[in-house]
Amino acid sequence: MPDAIFTIPPPYNEPILNYAPGSPEKLSLKTALADAKATQKDIPMYIGGKHVFSDEKVSMHPPHERAHTLGVYSKGNATHVSAAIEAALAAKPKWEAMAWEERAAIFLRAADLLTGPYRARMSAATMLCQSKNAYQAEIDCICELADFWRYNVHFMQEIYKQQPVSSRNTWNRTDWRPLEGFIFALTPFNFTAIAGNLPTAPAMLGNVAVWKPAESQIYSAALIMDILEEAGLPAGVINLVYVDGPTVGDIVLKHPEFAGLHFTGSTGVFQKLWGTIGNNIANYKSYPRIVGETGGKDFVVAHSTADPKMVAVALGRGAFEYQGQKCSAASRAYISKSIWPEVERYLLADLKEMKMGSTEDFTNFINAVIDERAFNKISAYIDAAKQSDKVSIIAGGGYDKSKGYFIEPTVLVTNDPTYTTMCEEIFGPVLTIYVYDDQDFEATLDLVDRTSPYALTGAFIARDREVIAMANDRLRHSAGNYYINDKPTGAVVGQQPFGGGRASGTNDKAGSMINLYRWLSPRTMKENLVPPTDFKYPFLGAE
Repeated sequence: MPDAIFTIPPPYNEPILNYAPGSPEKLSLKTALADAKATQKDIPMYIGGKHVFSDEKVSMHPPHERAHTLGVYSKGNATHVSAAIEAALAAKPKWEAMAWEERAAIFLRAADLLTGPYRARMSAATMLCQSKNAYQAEIDCICELADFWRYNVHFMQEIYKQQPVSSRNTWNRTDWRPLEGFIFALTPFNFTAIAGNLPTAPAMLGNVAVWKPAESQIYSAALIMDILEEAGLPAGVINLVYVDGPTVGDIVLKHPEFAGLHFTGSTGVFQKLWGTIGNNIANYKSYPRIVGETGGKDFVVAHSTADPKMVAVALGRGAFEYQGQKCSAASRAYISKSIWPEVERYLLADLKEMKMGSTEDFTNFINAVIDERAFNKISAYIDAAKQSDKVSIIAGGGYDKSKGYFIEPTVLVTNDPTYTTMCEEIFGPVLTIYVYDDQDFEATLDLVDRTSPYALTGAFIARDREVIAMANDRLRHSAGNYYINDKPTGAVVGQQPFGGGRASGTNDKAGSMINLYRWLSPRTMKENLVPPTDFKYPFLGAE
């Protein structure tokens, strides 16, 4: 072992490439897209360092081009889940014992591989399998994922540095141990970065993981594993399986070595998982850590002093980037009556310029929603709005799944602030606006706070600083990520750690030390440097 205290390279946020016409990154990405479409992949599971294929194959198709086949993946079963758990537990002793700087080196290398030789391939994978345009893919699967790996390594080092004070003749230490057992990472379709972070954040601290991605994200999830393998991740540390939720949950959540859940997904699924864990609590070796980020009904509030053009841009980008399929997406807005006519004019003008279609056409701002289930759910909300006397549709309202799951950016204006689409999470390109009388501003803040069970993101827009301060206070518990004069999306690792409260999750802030603490079990160590040799204390002496 080297006799040195190492310092890792300082973390930084990966610069976002702009993919301008004729740029090297755009040419490289177009080549990667063409190569990916020309080659049908046969994607295995990754268990114990082996690429595991099954007899049951499931085809994968771009949401925006249903007729094209990207390839197939091997669907697993209960035996694969059990094998993944066994592989993780077998890998744990050596992985936990590995020097922290050696673990760190793996993820630092993974970040450089991702942003270097794998950059175009990863963007192409995310664009094709999740229907993200080039810019949305860049900020997600490249920049944010690299940021997670670099900053989490930095946070790991900072945590390990934290040590207690020592008094005379005593040396106090803290041993930052990983959890006993294995972590279950259950990841969503909408962010490749989240899918990559949920298993790796616990892993870099010495934990091992079983990872189940969303079915619609398997194509890019497998590429993450390829990067980690090339970076030197030992066999069995992270095991990737493609098994239906009930099957994997039944095995994982009953296992005595289940140590923690790292989750991003729907509120209903998270609550069900939590309940199952509670019912099985007596079976576990230790109390599992439960970390989850779930849904949102994210708001924008615009005061009468707000710049109408800025409000329109915040609404257009916040609601419709990646088709509103962000847990942070603007879904409900409260606009002051005095500025609404201008906001409406600017917003409608912007929407007219937003083209919709395939991600391979770089002029398209809007692409497809993820699958037929999402398409049917979102279109049902639009159909209901068309029949309601409480809502008027001022933009969009159309949808078509003949070639891909396309839904127009849809803006509803309601006269009822408790109308369904102001309260329920839709997870699609539907924005509902309530126009409030200027004199009702303070009451509107209370309305924002109580309308939804969620508290993930929100934005407040105004020029008046006194008004901003009031809103900051009144909306203090309404959002875990709160934006002033901005849209409610776009959190950056290391700058705006992400997570919300109430029904939106445990608010353990991905992209910060707060999250990493959840995957550690500290041991306090006291060493007496000059041990006593007599049991008698001075007070026992005679007067």
